[in-house]
Amino acid sequence: MTTSIRHIAKLAGTSVSSVSRVLNNSGYASPELRHRVEAAIRTLNYTPSKGARMLRGAPSRMIGLMLPSIDVPFFGILAHAIEQELFQHGYQTLICSTAENMDHEARYISMLLAQRVDGVIVASAFGSIEHFGVLRDAGIPIIAIDRELSGIADDAVMADHEEGGRLMARHLIGLGHRAIAIVGAPAHSQPIQLRLQGITAEMAKDGITPAVVAMAEEHSFAETYRLARELLASRPEITAIIGTTDVSAIAAIHAVQDRGFSVPNDYSVVGFDDLPEAAYVFPRLTTVAQPIRNVGQQAARLLETLVEDQQTGDGSRAAAIVKVPVTLITRDSTGPVRSTML
Repeated sequence: MTTSIRHIAKLAGTSVSSVSRVLNNSGYASPELRHRVEAAIRTLNYTPSKGARMLRGAPSRMIGLMLPSIDVPFFGILAHAIEQELFQHGYQTLICSTAENMDHEARYISMLLAQRVDGVIVASAFGSIEHFGVLRDAGIPIIAIDRELSGIADDAVMADHEEGGRLMARHLIGLGHRAIAIVGAPAHSQPIQLRLQGITAEMAKDGITPAVVAMAEEHSFAETYRLARELLASRPEITAIIGTTDVSAIAAIHAVQDRGFSVPNDYSVVGFDDLPEAAYVFPRLTTVAQPIRNVGQQAARLLETLVEDQQTGDGSRAAAIVKVPVTLITRDSTGPVRSTML
């Protein structure tokens, strides 16, 4: 039997009109009511049919953008690039910051369905992504960004994270470093794991392994600063630190300096992203540059193509996993291994 909003109303213990307000995000619905209705939707696995979506009117010209956080510089730049690209082509962007919370993701998915978005660009923070299936089942095109969402999004646009990890390791090894620590966050992030794979694979070519891998769950300056301080105090043999992001690397530079040491004379530090701040921190940060704006623009253009193909009935285009090349930008935070370690 097909689930209808009457079934949702009965399970949630409310009226059909209240369910409609929640589904369409129109009118007032208390947080408690919204929670009951969304719980009933998930329990009944309700999604509006593709036919019902088409009957409700013309394409919405709205795109959903789901990101783990927008207070992290990388995702803020990415969101801006996507929003600007979509706006130039007549789309409005609904930006959803999920705070790396699975329940937040599920609630935003319900909202995007209710808003009849034409497509979604998503960077999920989790390996468990079954809840995105309702978008696909509703016939909504999905593009994964910065990582792959196997089984949900056939298309993805991302930097070559693993190659970036190799570039960081090879640069430090070429400078004579062997006692290399890794500091980063968040530990569960797919891009971070790919960078770690690249780092360790490149180091293995020279028969070495990371001296320390210190990974936090929270991607913040304060948390990675704390980890860097701890490893500097406990592992005096370390001569270089890889920050899996620029935020982590800049935190490591501050940790080194606050302990009375110098970058790069005592410790070399390398990061990943090439945020604008990387060129202005002292010393200027050596980092792997990923073209953040280009990644966002390519994802937006790819989604526009998917939406247009769906509206015209053209399903001939093959799925694409786009890996955007990365480059090493050598600045002042890395140098030869200190003489006492030669």
